[in-house]
Amino acid sequence: MENQEPIARKVVEQGMFVKHCKVEVYLTELKLCENGNMNNVVTRRFSKADTIDMIEKEMRTIFSIPDDKETRLWNKYMSNTFEPLNKPESTIQDAGLYQGQMLVIEQKNQEGQWPRGSMPNVKNSNYCLPSYAAYKNYEYSEPGRHNEQPGLCGLSNLGNTCFMNSAIQCLSNTPPLTEYFLNDKYQDELNMDNPLGMRGEIAKSYAELIKQMWSGKYSYVTPRAFKTQVGRFAPQFSGYQQQDCQELLAFLLDGLHEDLNRIRKKPYIQLKDADGRPDKVVAEEAWENHIKRNDSVIVDIFHGLFKSTLVCPKCAKISVTFDPFCYLTLPLPMKKERALEVYLVRMDPLSKPMQYKVIVPKIGNIMDLCTALSALTDISPEKMVVTDIYNHRFHRIFAMDENLSSIMERDDIYIFETPINRTEDTEQVIIPVYLREKFRHTSYSHHHGSTLFGQPFLITVPRNITEDKLYNMLLLRMCRYVKAANDTEENEGSLHCNKEHTINGNGPNGIHEEGSPSEMETDELDDESSQDQELPSENENSQSEDSVGGDNDSENGLCTEDTCKGQSLTGQKKRLFTFQFTNLGNTDISYIKDDTRYIRFDERQLRLDERSYLALDWDPKLKKRYFDENAAEDFEKHESVDFIPQKKAFMKLKDCIELFTTKEKLGAEDPWYCPNCKEHQQATKKLDLWSLPPVLVVHLKRFSYSRYMRDKLDTLVEFPISDLDMSTFLINPNAGPCCYNLIAVSNHYGGMGGGHYTAFAKNKDDGKWYYFDDSSVSAASEEQIVARYYRWNRFFPC
Repeated sequence: MENQEPIARKVVEQGMFVKHCKVEVYLTELKLCENGNMNNVVTRRFSKADTIDMIEKEMRTIFSIPDDKETRLWNKYMSNTFEPLNKPESTIQDAGLYQGQMLVIEQKNQEGQWPRGSMPNVKNSNYCLPSYAAYKNYEYSEPGRHNEQPGLCGLSNLGNTCFMNSAIQCLSNTPPLTEYFLNDKYQDELNMDNPLGMRGEIAKSYAELIKQMWSGKYSYVTPRAFKTQVGRFAPQFSGYQQQDCQELLAFLLDGLHEDLNRIRKKPYIQLKDADGRPDKVVAEEAWENHIKRNDSVIVDIFHGLFKSTLVCPKCAKISVTFDPFCYLTLPLPMKKERALEVYLVRMDPLSKPMQYKVIVPKIGNIMDLCTALSALTDISPEKMVVTDIYNHRFHRIFAMDENLSSIMERDDIYIFETPINRTEDTEQVIIPVYLREKFRHTSYSHHHGSTLFGQPFLITVPRNITEDKLYNMLLLRMCRYVKAANDTEENEGSLHCNKEHTINGNGPNGIHEEGSPSEMETDELDDESSQDQELPSENENSQSEDSVGGDNDSENGLCTEDTCKGQSLTGQKKRLFTFQFTNLGNTDISYIKDDTRYIRFDERQLRLDERSYLALDWDPKLKKRYFDENAAEDFEKHESVDFIPQKKAFMKLKDCIELFTTKEKLGAEDPWYCPNCKEHQQATKKLDLWSLPPVLVVHLKRFSYSRYMRDKLDTLVEFPISDLDMSTFLINPNAGPCCYNLIAVSNHYGGMGGGHYTAFAKNKDDGKWYYFDDSSVSAASEEQIVARYYRWNRFFPC
């Protein structure tokens, strides 16, 4: 704006190795208070690049603290939990401060003592142990709860971090990994120079968190320092939005592996094709090559080996490779069908719209929807038009070959019966019709506007039709909810119109042009438009609209040949509405220029377009008197609406593994380059299990994606608590017995847009099951776990 000072914003760098810069448009708001008066809260905004020292100086100024007074800052969260901010040079981003965080400034009293006591001896409050070495000896606990069972330690939710808490609890209850960190074996294997690692920071931060959780001192801890480290190396986890637990788990396992990789210098290895060699030889070679570059506790515990077989459909070339894996991502059977609720509007004007529930293919088109509805009615699919109605208008008019995935669950789908097939060139044409209520902008203004109301509809009319007949057809179409005027009401006053009126400036023809400008032309058709949207003035001219039956400020809206010659006509029936064409979709509408008052729709108008429509303009008084809005909105329900599709029985985990090992054809967007054909081919691919790790992580792929929607698969999966025999899935003849017992489960409740993560885990010390819900830990039974088949990740050790 003019004369306004520019608003300064900093560019903030995010990430450690994969760095990216972004302009910080919105600053972080922090709540500031003094230790002695925490009810007096002051809010200030800071950049993520501002340091703790800058915040402390600002707080000293706000609370008028003398320069000679020594101060220190605390991070306060929940009711009585504090965390010291001990690194003045740390930025807000590095310290993990978030929007709305409460900071407390404490100053020494007259005796030179800290009111909160010396940090190593504080017993009265909950202190979150940060990762900084200077504070390793702080003791902190929840009042009244001491000497907890090791491992039964909750994790505070820092704001949508339940996904992280669930993953950590599962890993924490993986005995070989936890023992490795508790016994400090990681310190001898830290790889600080690995360019693919995180300088050992992830491993050190995770080790410190595990030691807190297994110390037996705390009922819960706050993993803020750990989350900060994760956010530094993986910016996608730096904020406080809900994330995918599996993505965090994958990052953590990979980060720990690289931080603890025993290989200091990775050799270059030329991979060889199987070239007909025995699987045993190729598999051993692949694993040896993997160990030459990747050797860590993560590999020891979690890594197994796939066999991948690709077959070229053109030359039959077979390519066999063996690839390591850290977890099994198992597919779930996709739903092949979905239920849609739609409304059928019949041609019979006295019939109310009827609601149906139809079962359609999940990957299908609009014709499939019409075919499904045709099975419940006596209407041919070719004589249906499928529309999406929103805000009193046609949001979309679908073509028969459009995908059903473009229809959302929340859409109001209306299907209109028509007497013709709209793709055929006949003597009739289908016209979308909108209803509008006119109003003046002010009492002294001659300008008019319009607002949409009611439900739009489709009407089929001859390509050549008179205005009178079109009016009568429209009135007949609405006869269920529009009351007819009686003779006394109809014979009111003398009506006249000017013979100088033209259509698009083409000379007098007796038809009044209202000239309302592109009244629903552009932005007002947007989804964000309000329900009672105001349309532009009718006195502004537009070439895109041709008014038929305009009223020239009279209530009649129709000029006959006589009245257009200057003669008045008394007793002309009063019309309830006027109508005009709005042509914004390149749908050709033309007229015969004579006094016969015929309207002709051009033969090239073969397709429906929601932007070309006939608008019926109602005077507010006439609308109130003759238009029954309740009757217009009324509809009936078909018995199919109450039909509840039978849910399929749950599937077994082994079914998912079989689906994983099923041969499939690569998609067109993901072809394989055949070395024989020297071109990309849609090969067939088959995955098999060759060797399995000591601890098997199984991930159920519950989220599915398409161009128009994301969905969560709610298929129930049964899994065993013990004795999961994987031997039948191993193609290695020398594999031997391979049975697993369950030790941890990550759960997700809710849908794609949100939800909550929790975890079940078996404590390695007492062998009992527990339920972890952020900071809360409670006892659980095997029956509870088995009863809830709706799971995300599973951990099975041999």
